[in-house]
Amino acid sequence: MADIQLFLFPFTAMASPCELRLYAHSQGVAEQTAEAAIAEINRIEVKYSRYREDSVLSAINRAAGGDALAIDSETFALLKYADSAYQESGGLFDISSGVLRRAWNFKSGEVPSKSDIAALLSVLGWPKVELSEGEVRLSRRGMELDFGGFGKEYAVDAAARVCAELGIHHGLIDLGGDIRVLGPHPDGSAWQIGIRDPLQPNKAKLVLPLKSGALASSGDYERCMVVAGKRYSHILDPRSGWPVQNTFRSLSVVAPLCLLAGTAATVGLLKGAQSAPAWLSELGMPHYWIDAGGVDGGDLAALRP
Repeated sequence: MADIQLFLFPFTAMASPCELRLYAHSQGVAEQTAEAAIAEINRIEVKYSRYREDSVLSAINRAAGGDALAIDSETFALLKYADSAYQESGGLFDISSGVLRRAWNFKSGEVPSKSDIAALLSVLGWPKVELSEGEVRLSRRGMELDFGGFGKEYAVDAAARVCAELGIHHGLIDLGGDIRVLGPHPDGSAWQIGIRDPLQPNKAKLVLPLKSGALASSGDYERCMVVAGKRYSHILDPRSGWPVQNTFRSLSVVAPLCLLAGTAATVGLLKGAQSAPAWLSELGMPHYWIDAGGVDGGDLAALRP
């Protein structure tokens, strides 16, 4: 292992700053692997971005209210995962809830009316999606699906798979803070991953040692608004259409896959401060939370100096 070196590959994808950190025996091997991993990330973004007219997701959304649309096995698997996450979360993880952004603009400083929200709720709800092997149908015109809640995490795991298939056993994939570790450093030491302090975003509140698995964080400190003295989080409850109350400013979760960590972090914020910690502990998912006052907790808090 004496000749193995660390190579860094910064890039941008999914509107986020990203980086691959790969240990390899030559620059050529590292570059070839990075190129393949980034190509896989870009493929997923092109295929599932709601911002692209030519994406599979846009085609599904355009067909809302019409006939079922044929889908490939990858898309079907992702929609089945979304279905499972919806069921396991009691309806909190709902990839049809992106329509709420039509009412909520957190840069406007304006709170939508109850009638605006009610109108959107009529075209929101995973049970309104008809999914079967090889096809999907959105039953109401105006419905849409959004993979923003798990697409980036899925891409992290896909990139990790590509790197492993090409022989990289020591490395780290970071897509905008969603992280997957491909084994420890060659000397066996853990990667040291900082978890941002919501009150001081340039500082780490905790440094997490990680030798394998994934870390994903979710929070509302970067997107929110205060109107008439009341704070509105961008974390929207799909059942009511309104921002969730009494939740954490940030929640970080460790899991074997980034997809699982990201979903759990999102659902945890939606569950709120009272029930999320017990729910995550019951699932056996190590986690770390920070509340509005900077108080922190969770079973990973013991790592804080």
